Amino acid sequence: MITDAFAMAGGGAGGGGGQGAANPIVSFLPFLLIILIFYFLLIRPQMKKQKEHQKMVGSIKRGDRVITSGGIHGTVTNVKDDVFVVKISKETEVEVSKSAVAGVKERGAGVS
Repeated sequence: MITDAFAMAGGGAGGGGGQGAANPIVSFLPFLLIILIFYFLLIRPQMKKQKEHQKMVGSIKRGDRVITSGGIHGTVTNVKDDVFVVKISKETEVEVSKSAVAGVKERGAGVS
């Protein structure tokens, strides 16, 4: 009688061997799903926002009124390689990194 029990247990375990091959793929499916969700909800929108910011910074020219990320409002008087010279009062000009410009307030024709 014991031999019958061992025979039944051995036969039942051998039948499930075909499903074991697909199990690693199924176990990685949730990780792949999480990666896709992160890409579409976090990474892709951030890359789009960065491209728009680079396009905006690239289009800034002399006479444009800009706002820096620190909240300084001023008029661009000169454009250099990696900085803008921004006039913030009659006699005060500061150099601002291009990456520190948060937005363009208005497009101007020239500096007065």
